Amino acid sequence: MIMTREESLFLLILFLNTAAAVVYFLYGLFIAAPLKTLKREGETEILRDNRRTYLIRSVVIILCPVIGILFFLVSHLLYLTIFRFGVNLEDVTFKKDRVETQVKANEEIERNVIPVEEAIAVNDKKSLRKAMMSIIRGETEESLSSIALALDAEDSETAHYAASVLSDKLNEFRMNVRKMYTKIWEENSEQTEYEEKLIDYMNHTLKEKVFTELEQSGFVRMMEETAEILYSKNAAVMTGERYEGLCLRLMEIGEFESARKWCMRLAEQFPEELCAYTCRLKLYFLLKDREAFFETLNALKKSDVVIDSETLEMIRIFS
Repeated sequence: MIMTREESLFLLILFLNTAAAVVYFLYGLFIAAPLKTLKREGETEILRDNRRTYLIRSVVIILCPVIGILFFLVSHLLYLTIFRFGVNLEDVTFKKDRVETQVKANEEIERNVIPVEEAIAVNDKKSLRKAMMSIIRGETEESLSSIALALDAEDSETAHYAASVLSDKLNEFRMNVRKMYTKIWEENSEQTEYEEKLIDYMNHTLKEKVFTELEQSGFVRMMEETAEILYSKNAAVMTGERYEGLCLRLMEIGEFESARKWCMRLAEQFPEELCAYTCRLKLYFLLKDREAFFETLNALKKSDVVIDSETLEMIRIFS
């Protein structure tokens, strides 16, 4: 049987292609891979240099005559001409420091959003929904009281959405408090990490007054118990803000004697802090203790403590 010229050319190409694949594999197996391994002083072969790579490439060349060779040839040329050069990373830094981005306020949107209280008062469904979405897109932990107000809205959709968001946040709070409270009892007598975290975390949410009266009282007493543990371990870490938050929460639930105890501790530990005076003034006002109230007020006026606008207004009223 006599082959045509085209058939002879095809067989010749297959033969040369197979021969090239075999030569390439033998080159990689006995020359290239060992030399690269020796150059790396016996380190483990990496993917692009090992013998398996040359075997896979050889199989591809056999299965894809001519095309396989051209593919690897062009890839190698691209590597030599474009991708071989290293990347200059001198101006690139990789830091884990948190960057706070200052975003310009959207005045057009904020100008058209009214407070939740006003929207409820005028029964404006559109404005109420817009205000709710604005709150939820922000820090909801700072606006739980506003979300709670929306529960009384006549718009059922807004009330349902507010109830859903509030329920999720309160359940999250209960779970986190339970976890941190459990961790307290796993600490030794010198560790105060979880006491500090729990007091700050509870005060941040309890001041919003979104729980039922019974549950609010229970959490405030837990907060006081935690503060007592912290005070007994290391009173120095009881900051003025922690004292003030605890005193205010205790006054809100009517625990005036406990509030008095912590007010005295605050005044003893931070006698020159404004909160040491304002907490006692609020307590004596609620107790209707006129003598103690004016005694503390006069002591504040004679002190060098820097007074804020709220306290200054109170002094003007009672002076």
